[in-house]
Amino acid sequence: MKEAATICKSNFKYMYWTMKQQLAHHTVNGCNVRPGDLLASGTISGPEPDSFGSMLELSWKGSKTVDLGGGETRTFLKDGDEVTLTGYCEGSGYRVGFGPCVGTILPAL
Repeated sequence: MKEAATICKSNFKYMYWTMKQQLAHHTVNGCNVRPGDLLASGTISGPEPDSFGSMLELSWKGSKTVDLGGGETRTFLKDGDEVTLTGYCEGSGYRVGFGPCVGTILPAL
């Protein structure tokens, strides 16, 4: 693939549990959460195809192609594909996030 393509955008509002509830779930049985620990939600998927959070969902288990633009499609990631994740949270008067997290799909051993 020559140019980057956005294949999905989602929103934390689609999560069943809030991050406060997820933190409580971690700590209720004694998980020793400390300042600086990073909690992650996992895959966030919305109700519409453009908000699905994984290639498995986007391609409907490989039965549908995902349009990457420029005539290129995928049903699954392939060796050499580069994946970029970005994220942010915003509220009244603030926005926090992280820069691009980029990885390349390597061949299986």
